[in-house]
Amino acid sequence: MKDRVQKIWPEIEWIKDEELKSKVTDCWVYAIENSVLSAEDLEKIPFSLLIDDCDITFMNHKRTCVRLSVDIAKTMGENFGSEINMDILIAGAILIDVGKLIEYEIVDGKLGTCRAGKLLRHPFSGVAIADRFGLPVDVQHIIAYHSKEGDLGKRTIESIIVHHADFVSFEPFQDAKRIKV
Repeated sequence: MKDRVQKIWPEIEWIKDEELKSKVTDCWVYAIENSVLSAEDLEKIPFSLLIDDCDITFMNHKRTCVRLSVDIAKTMGENFGSEINMDILIAGAILIDVGKLIEYEIVDGKLGTCRAGKLLRHPFSGVAIADRFGLPVDVQHIIAYHSKEGDLGKRTIESIIVHHADFVSFEPFQDAKRIKV
């Protein structure tokens, strides 16, 4: 399974700390092994069940979020001298939606959200998975605060970057959030 995770997540190799890289991989292995989906399914399913007729895949959205996060962090470092922990940022960006795999169910051939996923959205289940594998609290913070659940709290610089990268690659595809001209 690790080979399959590494195939869908080549960005894991961007993490320099070998222990962190291994833990991120282990989180994804666990999530896939405990999901109704396979690693290959992530290349096919829509990235959000909240968008009708979504033709952007889960992995396309995820890779875009990771790459945007890295680009934003590099630009902020170059222009502002911001000190950003790139390993924490990359690990967090890769893991923000790992909990979604536990949320899914398939009923009558249709992908949906199971009862547990409705009661505990993916930021919570994602933190639980990350904690299970001993991910640093800074990575868990990014997972917990990347979505609307984090809007009432304060975010680290890495968490702010990942939060905005995630929404930049999500909100433009929501008809209710976009002006059509």
